[in-house]
Amino acid sequence: MKVHFIAIGGSAMHNLAIALHKKGYEITGSDDEIFDPSRQRLINYGLFPEESGWHTDRIHSQLNAVILGMHARADNPELLRARELGLAIYSYPEYLYEQSKNKTRVVIGGSHGKTTITAMVLHVLQARGIQTDYMVGAQLEGFEIMVQLTDEAPYIVIEGDEYLSSPVDPRPKFHIYKPHIALISGIAWDHINVFPTFEMYLDQFRRFIHCIEQGGSLVYCEEDALVKAICREEATGTVLLYPYSTPDYKISHDQIIIQHDGNNYPIQVFGRHNLLNLNGARLICQQMGVSDHQFFEAIGTFKGASRRLEKLFDEQGVAVFRDFAHAPSKILASTNAVKEFYPDKKLVVCMELHTFSSLNENFIEHYRDTLTKADKAYIFYDPRAVRLKKLPELNEDTIMKAFNKQGLTICTDTQILMHHLKEHISPNTSLLFMSSGNFGGLLFSELINDIQKIIK
Repeated sequence: MKVHFIAIGGSAMHNLAIALHKKGYEITGSDDEIFDPSRQRLINYGLFPEESGWHTDRIHSQLNAVILGMHARADNPELLRARELGLAIYSYPEYLYEQSKNKTRVVIGGSHGKTTITAMVLHVLQARGIQTDYMVGAQLEGFEIMVQLTDEAPYIVIEGDEYLSSPVDPRPKFHIYKPHIALISGIAWDHINVFPTFEMYLDQFRRFIHCIEQGGSLVYCEEDALVKAICREEATGTVLLYPYSTPDYKISHDQIIIQHDGNNYPIQVFGRHNLLNLNGARLICQQMGVSDHQFFEAIGTFKGASRRLEKLFDEQGVAVFRDFAHAPSKILASTNAVKEFYPDKKLVVCMELHTFSSLNENFIEHYRDTLTKADKAYIFYDPRAVRLKKLPELNEDTIMKAFNKQGLTICTDTQILMHHLKEHISPNTSLLFMSSGNFGGLLFSELINDIQKIIK
């Protein structure tokens, strides 16, 4: 099989390219810019394009498939050439579906928690020796790449994103997979550049439920009233419903202990949202042949997905966490989680406004009271990101009013932010960084080195 990737450098695209390469396919690709870690991974597998840019001579009649990434544009010359030749053109979710038509498809959806739940499921299945293909949106410990495709695995576990499939396909990705086993973790308005009203966004989850194969199952968080309502309203026919809620637990000596069926199971993740994620993952694994006891035994070694409430440092009373959180519900959940776990520590929170939604003055009001549990809070944003997204400039008054947080400090310069944060470094302090970006290039290794010098 000969497959060409247009925009091969994307986070999902390059992993899919590597997965197909490992399966024995002949892979080529193009892109106008590729950054690490995609760049180094493609180099390691001999898949890095020799020349950057788009080259129509790479599109020829011998190709079995062309896969189009979101980074490309609708007028991409390689795409136009592929159409001229009548080649089979797919978005990456379409190609994942093509590769999994004969498998039991497990799709994890929701506005938040889907990466962690997918990671938990894969961790347990690997521990139990259950073979599965997968696609997950973060690097996981014990997994080389984020996509695996084989002919042998009876299952595929997919993180089901609600964002668009490709520049020429406006369908949300999770509408394409047609799951046999589905999960919805929670619903909170996001991607307002694509779904300008909450009702439009909510409708995508209704349609996702209708995509479940008859005879399939839907696992859902019953503590989210909206999720509970639409799952009960929209799931019809022979689709079975499996609700989940927060498991019983206790905190003992900085350790979360799950209490289930008279047994105590220590785990390494924390926060109410992660306990909900864990119970959702348990019900998914249950339907894949894993008993509750087997699940809890295996999940005890799960440390979390990369950048999902990831602990970067914990010495001499100072703890540093980095989280991919950016939507209001995620900001609230992560802030509350760290405060609950370290109730006696001073909590310093730094949140970056980076996504289209978070930088939009019409959406930012949804962040109201999300930082209440922080003892000190900073909001960082890069004015260049606002200009690149062609949004009106933000002003401090808008941000201050939106968050409703006393003593909130706003920064637009990374070095100034670093200076402020160092003033708070002392024993008995937690630092929580939340962003889908990188705080204007903040180097966490340098910050941690500085912390180590300060606390010596």
